Amino acid sequence: MADPTYPCNRHFVSLLGGEPVCLPVGPDTRYQLLADGVDAAWGERTVAAMVASPANPTGTLLTADELAALSASCKQHGGSLIVDEIYHGLTYGCDAATALAVDPDVFVINSFSKYFQMTGWRLGWLVVPDDYVEPALRLAQNLFLCPPAMAQYAALAAFQPGVIAELEQRRAEFGRRRDFLLQALPQLGWQLPVQPEGAFYLYADVSAVTDDSIAYCARLLEEVNVAITPGADFGQFGAARHVRVAYTTGIDRLAEAVARIASLG
Repeated sequence: MADPTYPCNRHFVSLLGGEPVCLPVGPDTRYQLLADGVDAAWGERTVAAMVASPANPTGTLLTADELAALSASCKQHGGSLIVDEIYHGLTYGCDAATALAVDPDVFVINSFSKYFQMTGWRLGWLVVPDDYVEPALRLAQNLFLCPPAMAQYAALAAFQPGVIAELEQRRAEFGRRRDFLLQALPQLGWQLPVQPEGAFYLYADVSAVTDDSIAYCARLLEEVNVAITPGADFGQFGAARHVRVAYTTGIDRLAEAVARIASLG
């Protein structure tokens, strides 16, 4: 998997007795793991590659061609491709390609938590190749049995036209927040080498103002009451010079946060 990436993914692998291998990725690949990186890193004990589109913490997407190449690479090596599509639906000015459109044999993870904004309901789904349906059912029956009935009814309600219209309005608002920060954050000396196309994050290079993003984030929290996330939460590659900003609050509050950060000098 990529470095940086959502940290729990590598922890899940470790929990199940596997060994996560995190491959450094940067702006040249839009912080995404591509097929040539998979080919170079695949070893005798490798069983799968995992990617995310849109990705956390970077908000970047993989194209249909890139997903097809990743799937072909995994198949060539006798392994599987796992694609995290949890942020599908939250894109701005483009649509996210689903891996299932290029290969029905990939594993795809999705959730009601992000686009449908049902985070607390802990409801999602997994699409698996035909040969894995029965093993997946056995795991589900032993790990959690089934989702609560309340969560299932709430998910059904989420598909009503009025709800979808509300969600689309919220998506447009996320886009406005992203665009505001794309203009405002560089004024702090931060660099945004890649424009995020989805999710609700910006992954910023803050090396012009600090060489220790953990200390920098702690200072922002303690001195001006602004909470952002250091790169170390998402991996090791370039972690000390990166931070993640989540634009999950209104533009007025985002503007106040930028002003507070600027006040530090």
